[in-house]
Amino acid sequence: MKNIAIYTLTSKLNDLQAVEAAQREFLDALQIDHDFRGSDYHDYGSHVLDLIYVRTGGTEGIFRQLLPQLQAHSQRPVMLLTSGKNNSLAASLEILSYLRQHGLKGEVLHGSAAYITSRIQVLAKVGEARRRLKGMRMGVVGKPSDWLIASDVDADLVRQRLGIELLPLEIPVIREEVDGGREGALVIYRHLRALAEREQLQGFTIRCFDLLTAVHNTGCLALAKLNAEGIIAGCEGDVPAMLSMAVTKVLTGQSGFQANPAHIDVETGELLFAHCTIPLDMVERYELDTHFESGIGVGIRGFMRPGPVTILKLSPDLQRHFISEGHLVENQSKQGLCRTQQIIRLTTPGQARYFLTDPIGNHHIIMAGHQRSLLEAFCCAVDAF
Repeated sequence: MKNIAIYTLTSKLNDLQAVEAAQREFLDALQIDHDFRGSDYHDYGSHVLDLIYVRTGGTEGIFRQLLPQLQAHSQRPVMLLTSGKNNSLAASLEILSYLRQHGLKGEVLHGSAAYITSRIQVLAKVGEARRRLKGMRMGVVGKPSDWLIASDVDADLVRQRLGIELLPLEIPVIREEVDGGREGALVIYRHLRALAEREQLQGFTIRCFDLLTAVHNTGCLALAKLNAEGIIAGCEGDVPAMLSMAVTKVLTGQSGFQANPAHIDVETGELLFAHCTIPLDMVERYELDTHFESGIGVGIRGFMRPGPVTILKLSPDLQRHFISEGHLVENQSKQGLCRTQQIIRLTTPGQARYFLTDPIGNHHIIMAGHQRSLLEAFCCAVDAF
């Protein structure tokens, strides 16, 4: 089965031969590998992306009768594909208006062949990401740190909207002796990796500050290694940050850097982000230092390649999100801050005010590249649930 399916809406008043000739020209120009289903909707909703190709005008009533069947198979937004010929664009706009009036989501895909193809590719990536998230098991090891007072999540809501199962777990008991340096940090890594394997986790977040008193070391190196190995690993028990990292991973294939702003310049849109760990697959090189707040254990000072970046944060209730593109100007190594430090200049400087007026917690996720359109498409899809 192909990942993209195309279904059709056609008025009986139109010349079928002319409609099919226009269809061949239109779909050939898109060059999208697809499964053409025509008017047979029995498997609608079973593909990564289902498109309804409105071939002619006069199809609004047909769609209205069809809608209950579509909703029985899928709650995703309705994607209406149209070439604009035979009054198909007018019909698509009427159908989309009807969906909106009934509190349903949808989109009309119309324009140049290049634009439509690009948009379909983005939507297919979103559909594939949602499929990969469904059934993902993610652990909350310990519980969220006491200072995360605005980051509580509802596990049932996360399951409903993202398909992710959240599992409350205990911090592993480490009975062997742990020293305060790299070898001790690697002991913690082995225990956390074993926990992930035993519980069949695709990721977790850990109340890592408890390790400072329990074993006099930190989880910073462990999290840096685990993320690089494909296990999403967040710190401080921050569940919304972990979910944002999961979305980053399945959409872009990249690890995400969980960090918090340490300085914000709203006039220039320049921000300093810092944290004591960063995935090792995100950096060109790294150094080992102590954990900043405690001065013990192992912290990571990572140096990421300067260039385009994107910042993401999902809200605890998954009703809001923040996405901003920018440029990593430089990595710095100043005293008095968490060890990995990044200066990022936002593409839209005015977005810096968000952090001072309406932030979604303190931790945000930084990833390489400009990913805004892909992330926005995903968040719009999540909003439909």
